Order: sequence, then structure tokens, then C-alpha cells
Amino acid sequence: MASITPTRPSAGLGVAFIRSLRRGGLEVSTSSTIDFVDALAHIGLDERSHVYWSGRATLVRRPEDIATYDAVFNEFWSGLAAPIHVAAEEEHLTLEIDTGDDGNGDGTDGQEDESGLELRFSAVEVLREKDFAEWSDAELEESRRLMSRLRLVGEARRSLRLAASPTGGERLDIRRTVRQALATEGEPIRLHRRRRTQRPRRLVLLLDVSGSMEPYARALIRFAHAAVIGRQRVEVFALGTRLTRITRELARRDIDDAIRRAAAAVTDWSGGTRLGEGLTRFNHEWGQRGMARGAIVVILSDGWDRGEPEVLSEQMERLHRFTHRLVWVNPLKVSPGYAPLARGMAAALPHVDDFVEGHNLLALEELVSVIAGTSPVRSKVRNGL
Repeated sequence: MASITPTRPSAGLGVAFIRSLRRGGLEVSTSSTIDFVDALAHIGLDERSHVYWSGRATLVRRPEDIATYDAVFNEFWSGLAAPIHVAAEEEHLTLEIDTGDDGNGDGTDGQEDESGLELRFSAVEVLREKDFAEWSDAELEESRRLMSRLRLVGEARRSLRLAASPTGGERLDIRRTVRQALATEGEPIRLHRRRRTQRPRRLVLLLDVSGSMEPYARALIRFAHAAVIGRQRVEVFALGTRLTRITRELARRDIDDAIRRAAAAVTDWSGGTRLGEGLTRFNHEWGQRGMARGAIVVILSDGWDRGEPEVLSEQMERLHRFTHRLVWVNPLKVSPGYAPLARGMAAALPHVDDFVEGHNLLALEELVSVIAGTSPVRSKVRNGL
């Protein structure tokens, strides 16, 4: 538990007014209280009509409460002259951190204490919005549970396998139709059909582990681990000055053991970056031979490259030709005024289907939707800069 003392006069008067509303029988939630106090901080207390309509907009939820609100407002504010200049009143706001545990609590009965307003914050929600670069070691441990909730399922594609279709299909199932007809003396009462089944597309993750990506790579490697153990047909590569396949290392359930083995396999972790050379090897040894054909390839990198941009552009164009979708995840994209000024990013961007953020858990949740093809707003390159 902690206490906060607001220093703005408007905050003290706003909270006092809300208490008067509650005593008058009006139900005001904590979120409405925060909205009203925040509105007062912006508009001030000089104009009484502004204060009135701010309260009407944030505190009154039902038409039948307007009369009560008007009566309490006139009674509370009538004795205050405008403009109002008062000393800051010390108000203690009790902040209760919700850790997400399922316990029975500490005996609170849900009644509000008139000496303070209780605000509940979820540690999980705070962590979901926090930049990976600011995560502590304890928060990295907490991310294990949050990452495991992510379900990466690629867009479905039609396979060559046929399955029975009770609702009709494009092909007649002659064998099953004839077998069923044997029970009716050779009369085919029902025509059975089959249709092509669907299976998720392969997902390939190329994770930049260079020095510039160090603040984000330690969280993104956990995302890659969740992808590998959460579904089939996932491949993970580490991109630095060389390319290293780490799918087998990340396939272990114990995340600490998996990351330790992956770090041992990647000899150039936190070193330089040669994205063009790494993609050249990937295309030659794995991608073109089948791993990336029809797959969803996701590159997680800030775009800083020590190699030649022409090589990267050529390999990105080549990779884009035989993938189903090419996604680039850049943790720096969220920065205000971001522009792809890095040579590698500028060279790669014309060949990318989706350009998305990757700086926190919320961004990764959106990435999961993009991979599944269910994102309501596809962050296309032409619209997402």
C-alpha cells in the first residue's frame, strides 16, 4: 500500500465535491473521480460553467441522477467565489497493487473509507505496457507466465490431405459411398464427399541479437521460446554477424535452460550486425529449399546493419518472393517522430508486408494477431511509418 498527496487545489476541491455527491446518494466510481480531477487540472476553477459541465460529463451516468447532481453542485459551489485560489488540501489516495493472485485478500469488505480514495492497479497491466528496455530481472521472470499465454497460430493454408466433409465438399468420396450402399442393397442413398483440409503455415522467426538490440533481445528471446513450445512448425534463427539456428535449443520446456543453451550456441550475441549476409545464408541454406516457402517470416530487428544495404535489399526481395508474408518487427518504431533512417531499415522496408512495433507485451499481442491474420488494423508499410 502507498499514499499520494495531490498538490493542486483543484484536486482537493474535486475530491471534496465527489464526497458531497456520494453523501447525496449519487454513485461515483473511482475511474470517474480520476477523470473529473484530471479535467479540473486542465480547465481550472475560474469558470463555474466549465466545472459544472466537466462534472456532468464525467460523474453522471444516468439521466435520473441529473437532479441530484444539480442540487449538490449548487449547494457545494455556491459559497465559493470565482476565481478560486485555495491552498492545497492534503488528500491521501490509497494505491493498492493487484498482483493477480487468487487469494481471498486481507479482509476488505468493499466499503470505501471516507478518509481516502482507493485505487487498484494491476501489476500485469503495467507490465504489458512497459517498454522491454525498462524491464528489471524480476519483471523478466514474471514475463514467463505472460508469454506463455500468447498463442501463435499462423494463417491457415489448404493442404493436399482430404477429409470427410459432412456439410459437402468439392470431391466425391466414392469408397465411402459404395461401402454405405452395401447396407441398402447397393442403392447409394447418400453421396459422401471429401474436402481439402487446412493446416497452419510454418512460422520462421529471425531474431537480431546484436548489441543495439540487447535491451529488447532478452525479452524477445522469451517470446521466441513461447512460440516454439506453444505450437508446431516454428523455426527460430539468431541474426548477428552470422546466422545461427536455435530452434532445438529453445524447444526445451525449462525456459532458463532453453535460453542458456541458445546463448551458448550463439557465439556473436551482443556483437555486430550483418543482416544482409545473414539473410543470404538463410535464403541459400534453408529458405529457398523449402523452410520459408509459403511460410510467415518475422524479422525482429531495429534495422541497424554494418553490412552493405544493397545486399540486404537484394536478399529481402528474394525472401519476399517465396514467403507468404514477410513481417518486420522494430522496437524503435514506437519512438515519437520515428523514421527509417538506418541504412538497413531503409533498404529492407520496400520488401516488407507488415511493419509493426515490438517494444512491449501489447505490441507482441498485436504481432500475434498479425501472424494469425486476425489483426483489425494491419500495419502496412505504406500506412505504418
